[in-house]
Amino acid sequence: MTLPSLTDTTAPAINATRLKRQLAEQAIAAATNADWQSAADVNRRILELGPDSEAENRLAKALWELGELGAAREHYQAALALDPTNRIAERNINRLRMLLAEAGERTVPAQQGSRAPVSIFVEETGKTGFAGLYDLPKAKQLAQVNPGDAVELVPEGPRLLARSNGVFIGAVDPRVAARLLKLIADGNRYAAGVTSLGDRDVRIIIREIYQDRRNYGKVSFPTAAKVSDLRPYTKGTLIREEIDLEEETEFEEEDEGVEDIARVLPTDAGDDDATFEADEPETDEES
Repeated sequence: MTLPSLTDTTAPAINATRLKRQLAEQAIAAATNADWQSAADVNRRILELGPDSEAENRLAKALWELGELGAAREHYQAALALDPTNRIAERNINRLRMLLAEAGERTVPAQQGSRAPVSIFVEETGKTGFAGLYDLPKAKQLAQVNPGDAVELVPEGPRLLARSNGVFIGAVDPRVAARLLKLIADGNRYAAGVTSLGDRDVRIIIREIYQDRRNYGKVSFPTAAKVSDLRPYTKGTLIREEIDLEEETEFEEEDEGVEDIARVLPTDAGDDDATFEADEPETDEES
């Protein structure tokens, strides 16, 4: 009997590994473009080739975005069973447990174009800052808001409101809002994205995208904030999770110099406080 050669036995394995890598790239690209149905389909193809905790995480994320909360939890549970140290799956299972009680097994899919451009999540001294939100809505309203989602900032009197996926998600920390409201009134414009969500907190990153001549010399964020809780579905985090953007942080690929985001996206988001805090009082010139 002729035994198979080494090449005969290794070639299929090499081809399967290559195929899984290619499919993973397709899944991330689909998530980056917020094409969640395609992302779900591609990740299911990966799982047909064998167990894969990262694909389970990505499939769960896609199903969540499609409004299938019950199915998303099942796949996060499968990811955790394959990898008991998978904090992404564990954290999302806990969040989904609460959302399922509030919103049920299914909810409305995420809106098209809900993902924020990856450039928003790249830290730039003076141009970007982090803030926590307060006056949060009920969990059901936050069901389809995830790390990596775009946030619209809306001035309303002394408050700066945040909206994502068409719903109110909270008001910006007054310390941050007070300064930005003055700059917005004088013509500055800002973009924002969700960096993390917890049971009782939502955190966002805010980026100055236009400075009016009237604000020349005025810095939007005088004190650099910590880059500690980013997790949109973007490259690097996305393959593992989400994101984690986070297909994700979470995207983790977005629109999309995906390569740059890895520099500023930590692997474990949501553990540190990323609320913007000014260490020094503002001078008259800064105000």
